[in-house]
Amino acid sequence: IFINYFIYLFIMDLKNSLQIYELASEVIDKCRSKKLKISVAESCTGGLISSIITSIPGSSDIFECGFITYSNDSKRKFLNVSQNTLNLYGAVSEEVVIEMINGLKYNTKSEILLAISGIAGPGGGSKEKPEGLVWISYVFKNNNIKTGKHKFGPIGRELVREKSSIVSLKYLLSML
Repeated sequence: IFINYFIYLFIMDLKNSLQIYELASEVIDKCRSKKLKISVAESCTGGLISSIITSIPGSSDIFECGFITYSNDSKRKFLNVSQNTLNLYGAVSEEVVIEMINGLKYNTKSEILLAISGIAGPGGGSKEKPEGLVWISYVFKNNNIKTGKHKFGPIGRELVREKSSIVSLKYLLSML
């Protein structure tokens, strides 16, 4: 049973890795052709999205910066997320990822912005905010900020991070 489980995890990880690489390459190509820059603010992914993008040759043409704001203090300090918003809604909320985007707008000159916060697990969740809950916000230039709520469930820390990264890259592509 354990061997089958590890084979399954290996295949899923390989499948996700290939999809992630393809999506990131497409994001880079489209941004390069339109001369657009990307900046991201990450919490639950811990810099994975930034790492994925910058692992592709040529990413320096399109990637301005990434903020890893894992703690509430760093969200406040670097992205101007208000303490009141954190107290009222918690770090894993639509309101917080929108404020993270606004912090990116203030701190960068990028045309494409993405922010993410979630509960990768194991543990750390609640009935209202279970393990695997992820909020993502994204915006192109000065358009309206869009958000997405995803419930991946308790699938394991790495899979939550990978699936969140895949969804995030798809959101970036949807703007291009």
